[in-house]
Amino acid sequence: MSAAPIKVLVIDDEPPIRKLLRMGLSTQGYEILEASNGRGALEKLTEQPALIILDLGLPDIQGHELLRTIRARNESVPIVVLSSRGDEAGKVQALDLGADDYLTKPFGMDELLARLRAALRHQLQVQGERPVFRSGDLSVDLVRRIVKLGEREIRLSPKEYDLLRVLVQHAGKVLTHRFLLKELWDELTDAQYLRVYVRQLRQKIETDPERPQYVLTETGIGYRLKAGD
Repeated sequence: MSAAPIKVLVIDDEPPIRKLLRMGLSTQGYEILEASNGRGALEKLTEQPALIILDLGLPDIQGHELLRTIRARNESVPIVVLSSRGDEAGKVQALDLGADDYLTKPFGMDELLARLRAALRHQLQVQGERPVFRSGDLSVDLVRRIVKLGEREIRLSPKEYDLLRVLVQHAGKVLTHRFLLKELWDELTDAQYLRVYVRQLRQKIETDPERPQYVLTETGIGYRLKAGD
């Protein structure tokens, strides 16, 4: 018996965008639910979508308010936000409210599909914590606190390891400067501290720290660890 298709709720007030997403996602085996406004989206939540694509510019309910409401009703459903180009503050606010990722309009279908797969994979990872994370040559054993590049063990300071651990626990997901500062330092709010440790971590785990392949910068927003294998 084949598995039931994954339900994706698309919340967007633009019919051409909904049509594009419906056509692109249904060919990949997803089942599409649609809502053109916030009220319709809240009604569709009763159908228990496995993933939500949310446009922040809705006509009736402010996008961030709707995101907050969805999160209050369902803590774990992955949410990928669609936003306009250059709206860095809006993206940061959405991520801090619990969105898993964002895409800037216009976007490519291949990129969207990759983000959806990463969001679903992250949810599974959270539900069943994997003790060893692997991405390319990088492996992180969260139980034994051992970090390796290939066969070579990497020595990290306690704070560098804490940073990497948080990134691993949310691999593939964008983490804002604010989130990382709160996780690592409680009271610190100066992102410069974070940049110093990211730079130190890259010096140790990246082949070329100036062109990182693991710890990726999301300009003006935060950082993302490349998703695991």
